[in-house]
Amino acid sequence: MEIRPIFAALLRNKTGPILVALQVALSLAILANAMHIVNERRGLTARPSGMADEHAVFHIEVRTLGNETPEQQLADIRRQTEVLRAVGGVAAVAQVSQMPMSRSGSNTSLALDPRQTKESTVGSVYLSGDSLIKTFGLNLVEGRDFLAPELIDVNEATESIYPPGVIITKPLAEKLWPGASAIGKTMYFGTGADARPTRIIGVVENLISAHAEFQERAMHSVIIPQRLYGGGRGTLYAVRTEPGQRDRVMKEAEGALRKSSPLPLILELTSTDKDRSSRYSGSVTVQWMLVTVSVLLLLVTCCGIVGMASLWITQRRKQIGVRRALGARRIDILRYFITENLMITSTGVVGGLLLGVALNQLLVSKLEMARLPLGYLGAGALVFWLLGVIAVYGPAWRAASTSPALATRSA
Repeated sequence: MEIRPIFAALLRNKTGPILVALQVALSLAILANAMHIVNERRGLTARPSGMADEHAVFHIEVRTLGNETPEQQLADIRRQTEVLRAVGGVAAVAQVSQMPMSRSGSNTSLALDPRQTKESTVGSVYLSGDSLIKTFGLNLVEGRDFLAPELIDVNEATESIYPPGVIITKPLAEKLWPGASAIGKTMYFGTGADARPTRIIGVVENLISAHAEFQERAMHSVIIPQRLYGGGRGTLYAVRTEPGQRDRVMKEAEGALRKSSPLPLILELTSTDKDRSSRYSGSVTVQWMLVTVSVLLLLVTCCGIVGMASLWITQRRKQIGVRRALGARRIDILRYFITENLMITSTGVVGGLLLGVALNQLLVSKLEMARLPLGYLGAGALVFWLLGVIAVYGPAWRAASTSPALATRSA
């Protein structure tokens, strides 16, 4: 089939084809970037926390109603830890400063050299006087866990003790010492004159931060072997239960703590599943909004192509009848309109590819998003090409099926 006559016919009626091509271009650019964002966010919200079984972990924040000395607070921590360990179905307990994905915790700057003017990265700090490797079920990939003498009690109101050794996550180790073992290496808390050294004694595969940021630093965590007391705030306990026992253990643990305390307690129990759901609820909402917008955009574009194709075909009804009378077959008429629509759609696809790359560049520079893989643009182009063919097929087939006498009849 000759392309030139089709192109010439389009140039005589430019407004409709231009509008359809613009609609395809905008839809492709938005759809490709929206699906990329959705897929990226889905991957981030599904990131492993590092725990062996999130469904078996919960945490309890305990606040005592009454004035206690730091020594009494430390005694309470030890007693409450033993009370929780005695509950049936409990696999491990640890007093901890923060919990993964809880959105409540602290970070610290980390450096390889105290003379640095800027930190190497930021790490999420987990302090505990118990083994978090056992409590969270973390996977130790290098080095060792803390020994009993290394787990110390620190009165945070009067003491500021930097640990001689820490455990870090594998992503943090690879950030600081790419391609090399981190065991035995020295890193610094902070920079400049206030920088304090510590040695790496262990590396765990993963432990997500309390804030679960969407940047890579979400996996940069540091475990410090210190049991804090005397801070005047509640005490946080992480509890891992036997599989399938979490809900029952949560109820029994609350009752056991209240029964064991001579003073009234304020208890707040939260499962890790709830922490994950709460942390990523906003992101999940955004994902569904983008999916909805993308589906509506596809429907609008499809309706636009169908409507415009129907209008063009109706306006050229007599032309179709004349061509049929001169011997044109149905397949010839159908091929003509499909080719015409593919030309319009292809123009829009080319514009959409360029616009999609430009839009992604803007998102990368302003929102620190990942670059758009070319596969999304290729898949989007294929969708709109197929959409163009499907949208014009029905009106074109109906027009080609009309008898020449009826098509050429005057209104």
